[in-house]
Amino acid sequence: MKDQLEIYGKGFKPGRIIDNPSDNELRARALEQGGVITQAGNLAVITKVRSRSAKFTEIFHDKQPDDKDLHLIEEVFAYLEDKEVIQLDRRMCMHPDFLFHARVYITSQYARIPLMWGNTLFEEENKDDDPDFITITVAEWPERRVMVFPEEGLTIILGTDYKGENKKAMLRQLMYAVKKRGCLGLHAGSKIVRVEKDGRLQDVGFLFFGLSGTGKTSLTCHSHWLNYPERVVIRQDDVVLLEPSGGALGTENSYYVKTDALDLDSQPLLYSACLSRRTILENVKVYEDGMRIDFNDSSITSNGRAMVKRSDVAFTDDDIDLPEVHNIVFITRRNDVVPPIARLNPEFGAAAFMLGESIETSAGDPTMAGRAIRVVGTNPFIVGSESEEGNIFLSILKRNPNIRCYMMNTGRVGATEGSAGENITVRDSVKIVEMIARDQIKWKQDSFWGYEVPEEVAGMDHQRFELENFYQPSEINYLKESLRKERIEWLERFDELDSSIINAIRGG
Repeated sequence: MKDQLEIYGKGFKPGRIIDNPSDNELRARALEQGGVITQAGNLAVITKVRSRSAKFTEIFHDKQPDDKDLHLIEEVFAYLEDKEVIQLDRRMCMHPDFLFHARVYITSQYARIPLMWGNTLFEEENKDDDPDFITITVAEWPERRVMVFPEEGLTIILGTDYKGENKKAMLRQLMYAVKKRGCLGLHAGSKIVRVEKDGRLQDVGFLFFGLSGTGKTSLTCHSHWLNYPERVVIRQDDVVLLEPSGGALGTENSYYVKTDALDLDSQPLLYSACLSRRTILENVKVYEDGMRIDFNDSSITSNGRAMVKRSDVAFTDDDIDLPEVHNIVFITRRNDVVPPIARLNPEFGAAAFMLGESIETSAGDPTMAGRAIRVVGTNPFIVGSESEEGNIFLSILKRNPNIRCYMMNTGRVGATEGSAGENITVRDSVKIVEMIARDQIKWKQDSFWGYEVPEEVAGMDHQRFELENFYQPSEINYLKESLRKERIEWLERFDELDSSIINAIRGG
């Protein structure tokens, strides 16, 4: 398969292959092709497409490509017959039972894409072996299209030079592959919060779910300002593989940080890592006078990114796996009656997984940024039945009663027509996670939803988020009833979903 790939009778054989060039070679090409060196000594690049092409993506899972699709594949392969492409091989995951060989072919005038993608993963020792997954990218193609063939492990990316498209192409294939092996691929970050409890240091494992731009990376890659010997151990930022036993396997060797308004005060670890010489900035404002970096300038896009190596982020180690998950946090972003944190039973946890409540950001569809959306598992890359994903998730929770689920709001509470309400800051969310780890939140039952909400949170003024500060009792009830109706209508779409999941929302 090294120089010949066939799908649906269409053969791929490019004119010339640059076989696994070094990082230095790719970096030199990227500079020649328009990249610049910043004041921090790292590489900055600008792309034509600046977000994922979700509306242009088609997954051929339970259907075959039609004649038009086949003709397009034939056209692309014919175009590449006299073109120079870069081949790069990398490995996904570190666990010996979950090693996946990934390969990209990318037309050579876009060297920045394999450079960034290659830094995302691990070195592959067996480059001559057939890969598990292949992505073919023709960024200069006049039509934007992403064609996904899960059974073949193939993705064809056309008309986009956004690095995130290649990153997610491989992760989508990986998540589908491990589902066949009884695991669940999750769009989630992972970390350990090591705190002193009962007179000894204890490791508390966390997973953070959330769509890009809602705070998942900010919470995953935060120190919580703990003092030694307490500390955090940051594992993964984007995709983990949840095992039936309750462990979470890592997949990547980097973080793809959203740099919009990144600041040293609230996100010190990420801010420092983004200034590493090994970091690659994508669509971040860099001024020509001295190549000064400005994370607050969104004139290029509000979806600026930084490809950061794990080892450049403080509080990482040589491992990417989380041996035991204790807490799963679903990050949502609303502005009305959803509290900063709620503790859920397994059925409500599975409902939160299926609801995937958030807002659209510039990372997904910039034209709809700020709109309330629901995405199952906050994972736009699920292949196959979404109901099956929810049922598997519930079964893992029931098999591992030590795992607790939470819904965390990183937006606001109490918004009305005349007021924005009370902002839930990064510091608020960071403190809440710390206190979950320390078991220093006093809980009470929410009579409407049945889940638990804080009565007291050590170290913060939680009373400022009480709904009675903003609404009359009748307004609170109306807003909650409206939200319940929305949630039920969403869950009723999934015919094969375990009935206990939707009953958790109904209150049954």
